Amino acid sequence: MIALNKPLAPDLTKLTVYLAQVNESGWYTNFGPLHQQLTERLEAYLGVQNLLLVSNGTLAIQVACKALNINSAITTPFSFVATTSSLLWQGIDTAFSDINMDSYNLCPIALDEALQQNNNYDAVVATHVYGNPCDVNGIADVANKHNKKIIYDAAHAFGINVGEQSVLNFGDASTLSFHATKVFHTVEGGAIVFKHKTDFDKAKQLINFGIQTDGVLGEPGINAKLNEYQCAVGLTLLDDIESVIKHRTVLFNTYTDELKGVVELPKWHPQASLNGAYMPIYIACEKKQKDLMQALAKNNIECRRYFTPSLDLAYSQQKSFGCANSQKIAGGVICLPLHNFMSVDDVLVVTYLIKETL
Repeated sequence: MIALNKPLAPDLTKLTVYLAQVNESGWYTNFGPLHQQLTERLEAYLGVQNLLLVSNGTLAIQVACKALNINSAITTPFSFVATTSSLLWQGIDTAFSDINMDSYNLCPIALDEALQQNNNYDAVVATHVYGNPCDVNGIADVANKHNKKIIYDAAHAFGINVGEQSVLNFGDASTLSFHATKVFHTVEGGAIVFKHKTDFDKAKQLINFGIQTDGVLGEPGINAKLNEYQCAVGLTLLDDIESVIKHRTVLFNTYTDELKGVVELPKWHPQASLNGAYMPIYIACEKKQKDLMQALAKNNIECRRYFTPSLDLAYSQQKSFGCANSQKIAGGVICLPLHNFMSVDDVLVVTYLIKETL
């Protein structure tokens, strides 16, 4: 079988060394030594500052919103459900603006039109879908024009650069997921990268119940800390992450070369690097979609309709500024298998079957 995804497993010999350090110190959570090591190593590897580790990617979005005083936001309808549900769970007034048909990311033109209709939103929450960076300059222009803050859901964009800059350095905050299915993981976990140190400092208090550095209680917080055992997993996997991303990128490029002209593929940001997080294809014809998914299943090849439905339909009670593009893309996107344990030959098996079926 060719699995859709297969999480990285940390080397037990390396992992045990870190776990022994935790047991010897007796410091299991609350910003311990491994938490500090992982923070510093991730900041260096990713080329960022003000990185705050948290217990998962959903809380990363919620804490970022809280730290930035966001009570209302316009977001993308084409993303994993957590992008929207994390906002709604926190009571944030949420509205949807449409995506670009080429990139599948939030469209700056549609966003500008939405804000011209209703400017009563605090922020824009956009997703770098499948690790493909948004038009960060276009969104920044719109946000600056309307005086809005920007949060990027970068759950898929670990290690991605736009030009010489980490994609995480755009916007007021960027959030990462370190769930086991991601390119890099800590089993469960995540991080927030803040543009401003003052926002980082506030968020660090918020994830520790609102306790200030002097021990005095500040505004109400939550427990969203990443524990030392999870940091140990992250430190272990980070040792090999460059080779992992390189291999996944080779697989992604092989898929792309083999499927050009066979299926529609999203247009990647022209200045962006790759991390091989996902392999999305788009098939407009519903019958061809079903035929392909049946053929893949018959040959023990997993695939997934990711993402569907368009979130403006799932949360139809929320304001929508029109999301026809998202609804169309969500109706035809399929993600193919892509993970570190696949080979190029596996990719060729999948692409051959696609060509034969379509």
